Order: sequence, then structure tokens, then C-alpha cells
Amino acid sequence: MKSIFRIYSILGATLLGAASFASAQAPTAGAPVPTKVGVIDVQSAIVATSDGKKAAADLQAKFVPKKNELDKKQSDIAALQASLAKANVMSDEAKQKVMRDIDKKTTDLKRDTEDANAELEQEQGRIMNDLGGKLMSVLNKYASDNGFALVLDISNQQSGVLFASNTIDVTREIIALYDKSAPMTPALAKPAIGTGMPTNRPAAPVRRPVTPK
Repeated sequence: MKSIFRIYSILGATLLGAASFASAQAPTAGAPVPTKVGVIDVQSAIVATSDGKKAAADLQAKFVPKKNELDKKQSDIAALQASLAKANVMSDEAKQKVMRDIDKKTTDLKRDTEDANAELEQEQGRIMNDLGGKLMSVLNKYASDNGFALVLDISNQQSGVLFASNTIDVTREIIALYDKSAPMTPALAKPAIGTGMPTNRPAAPVRRPVTPK
């Protein structure tokens, strides 16, 4: 069986559901008309902020006990399966009992994995919605202050953006502004999430649910 509990990159999944962001503020009379167009990888921006890194580490720590529990159940099943290799020295009744135990434990493991998945996704959604809202406040102010008429989210596969020059990518600027405006977050020795920046093509959202081997 493959690893059944993968929580180390889950915050890569963006749940914001928006493909574009533009300032909703009406232009002030006599003020220059915003003309700039930019792109941002919202997914990467959220997970690269200090709050995003801390949230990923906290979430990982929260689910480590559950991961260990599921790994133990998986090992128990593997041990029972290995015992069937000695079937030539087991009675038919004993073999049937082992097979029933394997079926029951496998069913229990599948159910427990699905429950863990659901809880994990719920926590993921809560975190992404919270941090996403804060990031949008930073982005809206940045776009308004710097004359942007439109900012597109290239982390969404449905954005329709096929190419975007790095010169209009504001992801790094938004991360820096977010961290500057957010409360200080304790430094992490090793973030549990990816923080790569986009290049010239949109990044696909990452969604890695817990799945049985």
C-alpha cells in the first residue's frame, strides 16, 4: 500500500475561486486613469507569507498523531498479509480468520482515512479563506496605489492566461507587503509547504487529498 496520509503540501490548493481582481474604487476626479495590468500567483503568495508558513506547520503538527495512527493500522494489515505467506502451515480455519481480519481492518482504515481527509479539507478551507481575505486587502491597496486597472490570478487553471511576462508579476511585492503589515510570526526552521514563484506560465492549483494505498 502507498502512503495514505499526505499533509505536507496541502496548502497548495487555492479555494478562493476567483480568477481576477481589480480595484472597485471609483477614480477620483482629475486623477490618472489606472492602466496597468498585472498577474499574481495567489496560491504561491498565500503559502509563502509568514502566516502561511506558520499555518502549514501548525496544520502538519495537528495531523501528525492521526498520520501515525493510520500508519500503524496500515502496518498491521501488512503484517496479516505477510502471515498468509505461511498458509501452508496454517489450517483452513486459521487462514479464513486472517482473511476476515484483513478485510475488516482494510474497511476500517478506508473509513478512517476518509474521515481524516474530510477534517483536513475543512481545516484547509478555513485557513485559505482567512489568509486569502487578508491577502486580497493588501492586493487591493497595492493595485489602487500603483495604478493597476486589472490583476489576474494565474494560480487558477481556469484563468485563461496562457502567457504572462515576469515584469508584470506582482506576487513577490504582495508577499512582502503582507508580511510587513502582518504581526510578526516566529521563524520556522523548515516550512512544510512549497513557496516557488511562477515563471512565465500559470501554475496549476495543487490538491492532494489523503488516499489509501
